[in-house]
Amino acid sequence: MAKLKNIIRQLSQEDFKSIYDQLMQSNAEKSADLLKFMYQDQLSDSKVMKELNVNPNAYYTLRSRLNQKIEEYLLEQIENPRTDLLKKVANLNEIVFTKKRTIAITTLKKLERELLEYDLSNELMLVYKNLKKLHISTPDYYDYSQLYNRHVAYMLDVDRVESFMAEYFKKYGAYSFSYEESEKLELTLLNKEIHNVYKKYDSETSHRLYVYYSCVNVFHRLFVEAEDELTDENVEPIEDIFINMEKIFQKFKADPIYFHLRVVLEFLRLEYYNYYKLYRKAEKLFDEVNDSISSLLSSYNGHTYGARFLFTKLERHLRMSGLETLHDENAGLFHDFEADIQNVPQYVTYVGYRAISMYYAGKYDDAIRWINKLLNEVNLKRYAYVGLDIKLFLAILYAIVKDEELLNQAHSSMQRQVRILSKETCIHVVQLMKILKLSTSETKEDTESKADKVRSAVEKLRKTTIPVGFSLVRYLKFDEDFVKKLIGEK
Repeated sequence: MAKLKNIIRQLSQEDFKSIYDQLMQSNAEKSADLLKFMYQDQLSDSKVMKELNVNPNAYYTLRSRLNQKIEEYLLEQIENPRTDLLKKVANLNEIVFTKKRTIAITTLKKLERELLEYDLSNELMLVYKNLKKLHISTPDYYDYSQLYNRHVAYMLDVDRVESFMAEYFKKYGAYSFSYEESEKLELTLLNKEIHNVYKKYDSETSHRLYVYYSCVNVFHRLFVEAEDELTDENVEPIEDIFINMEKIFQKFKADPIYFHLRVVLEFLRLEYYNYYKLYRKAEKLFDEVNDSISSLLSSYNGHTYGARFLFTKLERHLRMSGLETLHDENAGLFHDFEADIQNVPQYVTYVGYRAISMYYAGKYDDAIRWINKLLNEVNLKRYAYVGLDIKLFLAILYAIVKDEELLNQAHSSMQRQVRILSKETCIHVVQLMKILKLSTSETKEDTESKADKVRSAVEKLRKTTIPVGFSLVRYLKFDEDFVKKLIGEK
C-alpha cells in the first residue's frame, strides 16, 4: 500500500491525467477513482472503500491492478526513447551502405554516446563492429577492434552471471528444504564464481555485474553463510551495498532491468533488517514488498528467492498478531497469480503459506483440501523431512475437524517415516503425534481431565526445538487456543 501511495504522490500532473484518461477509456472507472483519491491524498482507506462501495478484498485487488497499470505506464515512458534508439541500431547496415563514410562514422559515434547512456552493451557491440570496418585503413582500427572484443567478452560474462544467478536461486530452494552441507557448498561456490566474473572489470564498466553479484551476495550472507562465518575481512558491508545499488539505479534511470530490480533491493533491505531484528526499519518496507509478492514469486526467480518473504510475513504476524487476517488479504494479493508446480520448493512454500493462513482463519476444510492437493501433485521423496512436516500439519487439521479415520491413516504413515528417519531427529513430530492421539482418544475420563493431559503435553512440546529447515508446524502457536481446538472447546 505504501509503495502505491508513494508512486502516485510523485506523479506529475501530466502523468496523472494521462493514466486517469487511459483508465477511463478502458472502462476502469473504479481504478480511475482510486487513482484520483490517492493523488489528492485527502481520504483514509476506510473512507475510500466507502466512496468506491467495495469490501476490503475488492479494494486490495483494485489497488493491486492500479499499481500494475501505473508501473506499465512508467515503464512505457522509459521504453519509448529506448525503442527509438534500438530502431536506429537495427538500421545500421542501411547507414553503412547508403551514407558517405564521414556521415556514417558521425552517426555511429552519436549512437555510441546514446547507447552508453542507456547502457545497451549488446547494441554497442554492433556499433563497434561497424566502426571497426569503417576504420580498417586507419590507426583507429585497433582501438575499435579492442572495444568490439571487450564488449563481446563483457556480454558473454553478463550472460554467464545471469545463468549462475538463476542456478543459485534454484539450488537455494532445494537447500532451504534440506540444509545439507553439500548443497551449502554448491551455493558458496556459485557465489564466488559470480564474484570472480564481476571482479574482472572496473567498477564503472561492471555496474550491472555488481548489481547482479549484490543480489546473490546479500541473500547468501543472510540465509546461507552467516556474517560471523565470513573469513574475508575486506568484505563489503551490506549497508554499503544497498547504498551503491541505489546510486546505480539513480544513475541509470532509463534502464528497464534496474526499474524492475528495485523491488528486489527493497526485499533484501527488509530481510536484512529482519535478520538483525531492526523491526521498526523493516516495517517501513513491508507494504512495498508485500504488494509485490505475486510478481516476486512469478517473475523474479532468476534474481532472488521471493518465497522466503512468505515465511518472513508469517514471522511478522506471529510477532505482531493479525494472523487471522492473512486469508482474506491473500485473495487480493494472489488474484492473478499462477503457481509454477515445476518449481517444487517455491510451490510447496506457497501452498503451505496459504494453508497456514486458512488455519488461522478457521478454514480447516479448505486447508485440508489444499494440502491434499499438494501431496497428490508433488513428489516429496527427495525431501523426506518436508513431506513429514506437511503430513504432520495435515494430521493436526484432521484432529481439529475430528476426522479420526484420516487421522489414523496419517498417524500410521508418519510412524513409518519416523522409524526410517529416526526418532532423535523427529522429537517434535513424535510429541505432536502423541498429543493428537490423546486429544481424540475415547476414554472414560472426563473432558476436563483429558484437556489437562493435552495441556501438559503441549507445554512439554513448547520446550522442544524444531530443527532448522522448512516447517509449517513452526508457525503454529501451541497455546491455550491450540488446546481448545484439539479438544473441541469453544
